[in-house]
Amino acid sequence: MQAKAKEAISSNELSELIVQGMLEKKASDVVVMDLREVKNSIADYFVLCSGNSDTQIDAISDSVEEEVHKHTKQNPWKREGKQNNEWIIIDYVDVVAHVFNKEKRSFYGLEELWGDAKITNIDSEN
Repeated sequence: MQAKAKEAISSNELSELIVQGMLEKKASDVVVMDLREVKNSIADYFVLCSGNSDTQIDAISDSVEEEVHKHTKQNPWKREGKQNNEWIIIDYVDVVAHVFNKEKRSFYGLEELWGDAKITNIDSEN
């Protein structure tokens, strides 16, 4: 338990690690939603991205978990959606990563749903 306390990082730093994991696998339309000023928000940040295929979506979610674990030794509190690879949620409590296929992302419209969030679009050009 003591080692975990040493590894603690801020939710902002965690969101940056998640973005790195997404970009490693060429995720598209990466967006960081800062929810800290949004009343009744369920997390500090949502980090969203899209993938072009089931294989890429699976690879992106694995890359996010690997990147976070490599730097913090932290595993997600919960993960959902690995079975169908349409919308994978990787929940680190303060930061939640959402890896979508493009159709599901458009359908659910999280950016619009949490419209009061400060939204930062990440340039995925290398």
